[in-house]
Amino acid sequence: MRLVNRIFDELQVGEKAELRRLITVDDLYVFASASGNYNPSSLPNYDVDGDGEPENMAPTMFVASIVSAVVGNILPGPGAAFKNYSFDAYERAHPGDEMLIKVEVIDKKDNNVVTLKLSVARVSDDKLILDGQTDVIAPTIKFERDNMDVPGLLVQRHRHFEELLRRAKQCDPIPVAVVCPHNKNSLGGAILAAKEGIIIPILLGNEAKIREAAEKMGEDISQFEIITVPGSDQEVVIEACKLVHEGRAASIMKGHLHTDDLLRGMLNKEHGLRVGRRFTHVFIMDAPSRPELLYISDAAINIYPDLNTKVDIAQNAIDLANSLGTEARVAVLSAVEMVNPAIQSSVDAALLSKMADRGQITGGLVEGPLAMDNAIDENAARTKGIVSEVAGRANILVMPDLDAGNMFIKQMTYVAHAEGAGLVLGAKVPVILNSRADSEMSRLASCAVVCLQYANKKSK
Repeated sequence: MRLVNRIFDELQVGEKAELRRLITVDDLYVFASASGNYNPSSLPNYDVDGDGEPENMAPTMFVASIVSAVVGNILPGPGAAFKNYSFDAYERAHPGDEMLIKVEVIDKKDNNVVTLKLSVARVSDDKLILDGQTDVIAPTIKFERDNMDVPGLLVQRHRHFEELLRRAKQCDPIPVAVVCPHNKNSLGGAILAAKEGIIIPILLGNEAKIREAAEKMGEDISQFEIITVPGSDQEVVIEACKLVHEGRAASIMKGHLHTDDLLRGMLNKEHGLRVGRRFTHVFIMDAPSRPELLYISDAAINIYPDLNTKVDIAQNAIDLANSLGTEARVAVLSAVEMVNPAIQSSVDAALLSKMADRGQITGGLVEGPLAMDNAIDENAARTKGIVSEVAGRANILVMPDLDAGNMFIKQMTYVAHAEGAGLVLGAKVPVILNSRADSEMSRLASCAVVCLQYANKKSK
């Protein structure tokens, strides 16, 4: 960015400058954080006046503040200082509105003071949002500089999951068999998703424990079906599988039981949910820094997957991404981007890429081996001379083993502030696999993904 100022002696009455500025949702969060003004009418998704619609208004003081972009950058530019500022507001601005900011020199005064007339109007309909004037102390020393560098801001919100929830709420809620919801975390996730209109929980397990958990939470579960299943946790899982076979459940949700017990019950030869593919786990990650969701597999079930298992890992993830309306671009990861016979993951990656070329993996683009940097960063891929439709643009990452996947997920969560939804795929129906540490957003997003996947399958 190049900045050049206009010193007091250069300024002329009638001189003008203007700038366009798009207001975004992130602007509302940044202004609230910087100013300490948490008025819900100026934050997304809050209905303050009770009409059923969020106000979603940009604060008037925020709109007034963006005038400083013209004053500080252009007219007079670097070195200018506000002396006073008065304005009248006429309309409200909202995220998505593009503002046209205009300033004009209308007077020059003593002590290097200039008076500027100012206005902010919405570009789409030319409606005046505010106007007024300001006295500014103009600079007296010339300033000119290229490449002004200001650190960027990252708003830690999860807009991709918010969009998933919005879409899921437009679908009919799906029946979900919740296995052993015997504590606050496991029951709470199901109740939360039900309140959002995403799922209809069917609660299976020890009825006394289920009701005790609900009572401790202060929740009324009288509207939910409860099926008492005496015996072990695996027997509860088998009953949930039976509901799937009967068409009464579109998904299974893990409750308060070990994942091993859940999977063993689903692998039961008589009542299980196997359909020919291996069970694989996919984390759907919403990282604030990424332009789209990332699908990470496998980081929870298959410890050291062989080539055949990686085929199912890739195919399950592709099918999931496609069901959400996403173009599947798969990077099969290794420590290197060149095939090295001493590194088995690089050999597997090359074979998977060729298998996709020959139609043995379908529905998406598959590229490998790729290292992490050239899988998700176009500059890194370009620097290393890798040219493909996937390199630098991957949204599905196939991990070499569970260790790598698990560490990457935890780094995403605790370093990059990502949220993750978790599903087991490859069974007759997807299985919602929540962790005790999962946030409310993670639990809701897992249910939303299953709901959208079911709606997509039903529409075909």
